[in-house]
Amino acid sequence: MRILRRIRGPRLGTKIMLLGLTLLIVPWFSYRQLVEMERLLIQGQSNAQLLTAEGISTLFNGREDLFNDLPLAIEDFENLYAHPLQGPVRLDGQLEDWGEDMTDNLLRFGSEGAPGDADLQLVLGERGGNLHAFLRITDGDRVFRDPEYLRLDAADHVRLTFIRANGEDARVALTMQEPGPTTAYDMDLNWQYAQTGNPNSAVQGHAIETETGFQFEFRLPLQLLGSSRYFGLAFVDVDDAASRGITHITQTLPTAGKESFNLAVLRSPEVLSIIRGLGYSGARILVIDAEQRVRAETGSYQTMETERAPPNPALALLRQAFDELRPLLHWVTTGETYQPLQPRPEDSDGTADAAISESLSGEPISLRRSVGDSEIIIAAHPIVSRGTVIGTVVVEQNIRDILSFESSALEQVILLSVAALIAVFIALLAFAGRLAWRIRSLRREASGAIDQYGRLRISELHSEMKAGDEIGDLARSVSSMLSKLHQHNNFLENMPRTLRHEINNPLNTLSTSLENLAEENPDVRQSKYLDSAKRGVIRIGSIVQNLADAANLDESLEAEEREVIDIAELLQSYVANCKITHSNCEFVLRRPEHPVYANISDYHIEQLLDKIIDNAVDFHRSNSPIKVHLDYQRDQLQITVANRGPVLPERAEESLFDSMVSHRGPQNRLHFGLGLYVVRVIAEHHGGFVRAMNLEDGSGVAIVVQLPCVESRHTATSRTANGQSDPLLAVRRS
Repeated sequence: MRILRRIRGPRLGTKIMLLGLTLLIVPWFSYRQLVEMERLLIQGQSNAQLLTAEGISTLFNGREDLFNDLPLAIEDFENLYAHPLQGPVRLDGQLEDWGEDMTDNLLRFGSEGAPGDADLQLVLGERGGNLHAFLRITDGDRVFRDPEYLRLDAADHVRLTFIRANGEDARVALTMQEPGPTTAYDMDLNWQYAQTGNPNSAVQGHAIETETGFQFEFRLPLQLLGSSRYFGLAFVDVDDAASRGITHITQTLPTAGKESFNLAVLRSPEVLSIIRGLGYSGARILVIDAEQRVRAETGSYQTMETERAPPNPALALLRQAFDELRPLLHWVTTGETYQPLQPRPEDSDGTADAAISESLSGEPISLRRSVGDSEIIIAAHPIVSRGTVIGTVVVEQNIRDILSFESSALEQVILLSVAALIAVFIALLAFAGRLAWRIRSLRREASGAIDQYGRLRISELHSEMKAGDEIGDLARSVSSMLSKLHQHNNFLENMPRTLRHEINNPLNTLSTSLENLAEENPDVRQSKYLDSAKRGVIRIGSIVQNLADAANLDESLEAEEREVIDIAELLQSYVANCKITHSNCEFVLRRPEHPVYANISDYHIEQLLDKIIDNAVDFHRSNSPIKVHLDYQRDQLQITVANRGPVLPERAEESLFDSMVSHRGPQNRLHFGLGLYVVRVIAEHHGGFVRAMNLEDGSGVAIVVQLPCVESRHTATSRTANGQSDPLLAVRRS
C-alpha cells in the first residue's frame, strides 16, 4: 500500500492527450461503416444481377427451338467450336492477342502419334461477326506460289469449304507468294484454277514462316456461312518445287460415314437478337447451352477508361502509405484478415466454370471473380424447359465503380480523420501547454512567496488574479492566504519590540527597587536571595534584548555602512579580548602573516563571532582549547571555530541555523535558538554563508563561516569610490 501511495499519476498534459485518443473511435467507426457499405453494395449488385439473369432466363424458358436450331444432332458431326474473343485480334500470324491460355484449345489434325509432315493444329474464334482461324502447320519443305503458274494447287495452300447463305457450295483457297498477307480465290470444282481472276477480298489472312513450318491466321465474315454453318478446312502440302505435285492433304473433315462437312458451332442469331437490347453499360450478358457453349453474347464488362490527370506525387505517396497500412487498419477495425484483389486468370476461369456448372445443375448462383486488373460479379440463372435445364443466362458486371467509390471514400475518411486528429491533438497540446504554463507560473510565484527559511517575501500574488476559471480562483485564494499570513508575520515581528518596551519598564522598576532595598538594608546586601533576584532581572533583560536584536537585525544590517577591514587583525584583537572575558577557557588563533581584507561591518562581524564563541564556550570540553582559524584562498576567506565536546545530532545541520531552533536539550529552556540564526543572517548579508559539521575524528564540532574578500585596501577603496561593489557580493544579493 505504501508503494501505491508513492506512485504519482500522469501530468495534466498527458491526461488531456490520453483523453484526445478517444477521438480514434471516429476513423474506426467510419472504416467499419465503409466496409459494411461495400458489402451491402456488392450484395445489392449481386442480387440485382441475379434478378436480371432470372428475368432474361424467363424469355428463354420453354424455347427449346432456340437451342436446337442445328440441322442435325451435334453428335453426328465433328465439331469445330468457335471460342468467343474478348478483345480485338490483329492478323499477324500470332496467337498472343487471342487471349490467355488459347494454346490449350488448339485441335490437332493429321498423323496419329508423333507429329508428322503436314500436320495441322487449329483453333477457331468469333468476334464482331467474323470467324477467325489460327493454323499451326508442320512442313519441312515450304513451297510458295509462283505467279507464272496459273494453277493454284501447285504450291502450299489452305482450302476452305462451306455452304453459302444461298445454299450453294463455296470453295476458297488461301495462297501466298511469300510470308506475309495471303490472297484468297474462289476455286473451281477440281481446286485447280480460280473461277475468276479477281481475289476474294472478303477473306483476309496472314502467314509467317517458322522453323517447323507455317503459322496461318485468317478471318471471314459469318454472313458468308448459312444458318447450317457447315464448314471444312484443309491444308495442301507441296514439297517439290520442281514438279509441284501435291504430297499431303490434311483436312478437318469428319471420318467416313458422316457428313462431308464439319459443324462450326457458333452463336445463335435468334438468341442474340433477343438479348441484344437488354445489355447495359459495364455488363455482359451470355446465353450458354447445356453443353456450355456460348450461343449469344452482348455487351462488355470493360468500362470506358476516362483519361485522368497524373496524380499528385504527394497524394500518390500518401495512397501508397495507406495501401501498406490498410491490412493492419482492417485487422484492428474488423478483426479480419484483409484480402486485397489479386487477379489470377486461372482462378477466375475456374470460378466462372464453377458458376456455370452450378447454374446448369438448376441452382441460381452469384460469385465474384477477377479478370485482369478488374473484379466482376457473375450471376447465372438456369433456363428450364419441361423440367429440364437447357441452358443458362450469365450476367457479368464490373464492380470497379463500387471499389473506386470505396477506395475514394476510404482515402477521404483517412485524410479527414488524420487531419482532424492532428488538428485536435495540436489544439489539445496547445491547451495543455498553456494550462501547464499557467499552473507552473502560479506555482513559481507561490513558492517564491516564502524563502527557504520560512520568511514571507510578498503579501499577494499577481499571476492569474484576473482569470475567471478555476486557476484564477486558486490564485485568489492563495493570495488571500498570503495576505493574512503577512499580517500575522508583521504582528510577530513587532511583538519583540513591544515586549521589550513593556517589559523594560517593570524591569527597571524592579532593578531600582532591588538597589534601593540593598541601600536601605545593609544587612541584606550579602543575601543570596537578593543576588538571585538581580541575576534574574539581568537575565530577563538579556533575553528581551536578544529577541529585539533578532527582530531588528535585518533593518540594522541594511542601515549599517561597511568598510574594508583587515580580518586577520580584527580576529587577533577579538581573540585577545576573549581570553580576558573567558579566563577559564584556552583560545588558539591561527592566521596568515599578511593582511586579509574584506568589505564588512566590523560591529556585526564581532556580533557573529560572539554567537559562535558563546556556543563553543558552552559546549567545549574542560581543559580543551577553542581553536579559531583564518584561511585565505583566492577571493574567499574562511573563519573556523572548533571545539572538543558533544557532536551534532544526525541531520541537525539542516535546521541548526533556523530561527527559534535549539539543540541544547530540555535542561536549557532559556535558550531560544536565536544565536546561530543571527550568525547565518549576518553571513548571508555579507555575501557569504555558514555551515556546521562534526570533526573528522568525532571529537567535537566546527562552525565554518566563508566571506568574500578583496585584493587590497587600495583596490576596495577605489571600487567603493567609483560606486562599484564587490562582484561576489553583488551576485549573492541578486
